[in-house]
Amino acid sequence: MEKRVRVPSEKPPFTLATLKKAIPAHCFHRSLLRSLAYLVYDLSVCSTLFYIAKTYIPILPSPLNYAAWPIYWLIQGAFMTGIWVIGHECGHHAFSEYAWVDNIVGLVLHSALMTPFFAWKYSHRRHHSNTGSLTHDEVYLPRFENTIPWYSKHLNNPVGRVIRIVSMLFLAFPLYLLFNASSQKHDRFANHYDPYSPIFTDRERLQVVISDAGIFTALYVFYSVSKAHGFAWFFCTYLAPLLVVFALFIIITYLHHTNPTLPHYDNSEWEWFRGALSTIDLDFGWLNRVLHHVTNTHICHHLISTIPHYHALEATEAIKPILGDYYQIDSTPIHKMLYRAAKECIYAEPDHDSKDKGVYWYRPYKHKL
Repeated sequence: MEKRVRVPSEKPPFTLATLKKAIPAHCFHRSLLRSLAYLVYDLSVCSTLFYIAKTYIPILPSPLNYAAWPIYWLIQGAFMTGIWVIGHECGHHAFSEYAWVDNIVGLVLHSALMTPFFAWKYSHRRHHSNTGSLTHDEVYLPRFENTIPWYSKHLNNPVGRVIRIVSMLFLAFPLYLLFNASSQKHDRFANHYDPYSPIFTDRERLQVVISDAGIFTALYVFYSVSKAHGFAWFFCTYLAPLLVVFALFIIITYLHHTNPTLPHYDNSEWEWFRGALSTIDLDFGWLNRVLHHVTNTHICHHLISTIPHYHALEATEAIKPILGDYYQIDSTPIHKMLYRAAKECIYAEPDHDSKDKGVYWYRPYKHKL
């Protein structure tokens, strides 16, 4: 097994104020015009790809047309994920200085991408408030050894890991929204569409209803388009790229928080600053730019989530010398990172020879078939 350096779990020798002071002041400025320019660019690329696909792929000779559609799905899905990232920035009030603008833009963008904007915004905010906590984090909570499902041992092999990865990529996000899968347990059913779900507070319920209205509006548009052009046409031009968005979203967020080098903390050890540092940046090569660097500026994002993406790289470079070993970036190819996480990150437990029994680390499945 490859030996990697762990992110330190000790209380860091620097403070959040020290990091903020190191970041150039202009990095905190949120320009509405600049944010809109990135959004217009992404929409223009997606519109161009859509036009090319619907106009030219159907007239390609077979089997070239069958090969062209998956290529379109992957490229279009990547740029649509960039639009999703901009909606994510709206949820963090990083799109502009105006909260109402961020809310409107985020609602429109995320509704079109089948994400309930306000509902996800509030649950995601709780993830940022509790990152790395074994009891209060919102997503990617590690299992304990005694809670591993019985069927896990049957998936502890190359084929089983690939099955887990593929099913996770296309099902995890919808199941999280619909059933709060892989999140905190509540005393009753929870999801992202019920305004009275235990996920939300009383002051958030009305905006959850607005999110639902956005989703229903998008579904009606999808139904109308499918009825006018046929489901196959709608699937090929929009739905398949949307599935790529879901898969890329899971790849990014899963790998940001599921790595053998990252600590998790129980209530005796957790504090916000240490939790915010228990994540990792990812290098996806040319995709970093398409995804507005959400991949390789994630540590900075967890520390100061209102910095817009076009300043996040500069801010990251400014704090890296201070972070030292607390900053790590993984440049492993994506498929290898996914397989490693599926193999080595089965459950979490403290090091047996450590005095820090409140610090947990991922372990592989102990028993081989």
